[in-house]
Amino acid sequence: MTDEQLLLTYRETGDQSLFTELERRYRKPLLCFLRRQIGSDSIAEDVLQATLMQLHIKCDQFEEGRKVRPWLYRIAMNQAIDSKRRNRRHEITSLNQSARSVDGQPYELVEMIRGDDQLPIDTLQLEEQHQSVRRAVSDLPQSLRSIVSLVFFQGLKYREAADALSIPVGTLKSRMHSALLQLRTECPELHFSDAA
Repeated sequence: MTDEQLLLTYRETGDQSLFTELERRYRKPLLCFLRRQIGSDSIAEDVLQATLMQLHIKCDQFEEGRKVRPWLYRIAMNQAIDSKRRNRRHEITSLNQSARSVDGQPYELVEMIRGDDQLPIDTLQLEEQHQSVRRAVSDLPQSLRSIVSLVFFQGLKYREAADALSIPVGTLKSRMHSALLQLRTECPELHFSDAA
């Protein structure tokens, strides 16, 4: 079953196994997204639980014909913002994890910022670049950091990310361009090309 079929059938039947399957599909990617947004593993876990609770509560509001993924990420984003408001004393940082531990995925943002597919063979130099990019991304304003996280680290398409953030696709593309320009400025050692 597709995510949409699972959610719509769960809404109609209340079959807990369908909700459990949705949770299984989205738990890990949502948790990684929330960790990047919040910067704290324990708070991200709490926000994930709140997100899943909202999924259950708001399943009646899901519009048939839409995609579950951006809708669910929008819920997660809203829960993260609410959590940050409640926990102002916590420092908000992003991407403090080792590049190799982020979703078990390659750190593709470095490649996008550099504008080519060639990475240095020297592992130490590569790790220094990853740290530099992580610092630069964590220094981005929240609106830009959210876009970078959704598109590069969660793999959402521009349309899905725009839906998750409740902004037009054109605005998302403009902000992505601004984010990449700022990252290029912050990480000049990566010898960026003009490709974005």
